[in-house]
Amino acid sequence: MESSTKIPTLAEMTAAGQEPEILFWVGCAGSFDDRAKKITKAFVKLLQKAGVNFAVLGTEESCTGDPAKRAGNEFLFQMQAAMNIQVMNGYGVKRIVTTCPHCFNTLKNEYPELGGDYQVLHHTQLLTDLVKSGKLTIEGGTFRGKRVTYHDPCYLGRANGVYEAPREVIRKLDAELVEMKRCKQRGLCCGAGGAQMFKEPEPGNKDVNIERTEQALETQPEVVAAACPFCNTMLTDGIKNKEKEASIKVMDLAELLADAADL
Repeated sequence: MESSTKIPTLAEMTAAGQEPEILFWVGCAGSFDDRAKKITKAFVKLLQKAGVNFAVLGTEESCTGDPAKRAGNEFLFQMQAAMNIQVMNGYGVKRIVTTCPHCFNTLKNEYPELGGDYQVLHHTQLLTDLVKSGKLTIEGGTFRGKRVTYHDPCYLGRANGVYEAPREVIRKLDAELVEMKRCKQRGLCCGAGGAQMFKEPEPGNKDVNIERTEQALETQPEVVAAACPFCNTMLTDGIKNKEKEASIKVMDLAELLADAADL
């Protein structure tokens, strides 16, 4: 990962007798998907600018097991979870931040019963806290007055009730937040949840991501804001399907903040 400062692994910090404030759980998408890597880099730049003392697991990080569990393979999920919990408990991890709502939901709600008790934050929650505390100062210039619509990821919104933190980020940009008719508790899935991301859709009249993209386009946005790498992919595909990619950007909230901060 290109960055102004090398990102330490938890193993390196522990060997040096140091302890990070927070573990950044990168996730499979953020580690391997070319589009999601850009979100990871933007978030890291923001953490560094805010002076957050953080580390990553690096090669010791494995999939949380969310796709296996959603696809019905509980045995594989518990194997993956047990490995991750053993590693994190070995380091004494207390706080985790992740850019992926699927990782967020799994680490927060499903790891405790398997012995993994952590304070888990989604990156929009941490970014909002950093801006409010003055550790991260954002000039909204890049997006001032631009029409931005926000898509609520299922595992962030309906599953965990996190609605305001992402919208706070957009307000800090001095952008015009335009809500879709179906938002917050009534939000519509992008079509990637439940391990659907990794398979072709079943036959039907319309793909879910196209339906959701059409709802976003009704707001006449200049930017479709997402807070999940899966949602980002599905909405980007939808925008391309509508041949609007030249005029409408799909961006993660970390990318919006990093752009506004000229990082």
